[in-house]
Amino acid sequence: MAYADPENTLVIETSKGKVVIAMKPDVAPGHVDHIKKLAREGAYDGVVFHRVIEGFMAQTGDVKFGNSNLPEFNPSRAGTGGSKYPNIKAEFNAEPHKRGTASMARAQDPNSANSQFFICFADAPFLNRQYTVWGEVIEGMENVDQIKRGEPVTDPDKMVSVKVAADITE
Repeated sequence: MAYADPENTLVIETSKGKVVIAMKPDVAPGHVDHIKKLAREGAYDGVVFHRVIEGFMAQTGDVKFGNSNLPEFNPSRAGTGGSKYPNIKAEFNAEPHKRGTASMARAQDPNSANSQFFICFADAPFLNRQYTVWGEVIEGMENVDQIKRGEPVTDPDKMVSVKVAADITE
């Protein structure tokens, strides 16, 4: 598949099907670089969607406790971990949280984003300028809609593989 900007396109194979995100390095360069680094290391492969709220969002990306491929996988702790890298400084921007938005999850500290992110099922304007928007689903939103709901999710769906489109040779 040819994408307009393969270096800034994330291709996620989920247990529900393919989801493609156009990343936005123009508004969140640090976040995009961090996500690409984790994707290129394979850190996101096997990571579950641990918090999925109907009408709101699907959260994933806990590479420490949420990776179903690793012995450290702990469903009860999924959502509490990050990556081996330091947290990322907030890059809050004017991009709206709307259906298909990909945004970074974080704790109370605005600069606590690390590896976890969420995809909005619906518009969520109350998140605007409080979380870093770094991308938008351009393909496969119908697959995001099928992700199993729950807080936490029992037998969760997962990201089977996450790759930067520029690295895919088919």
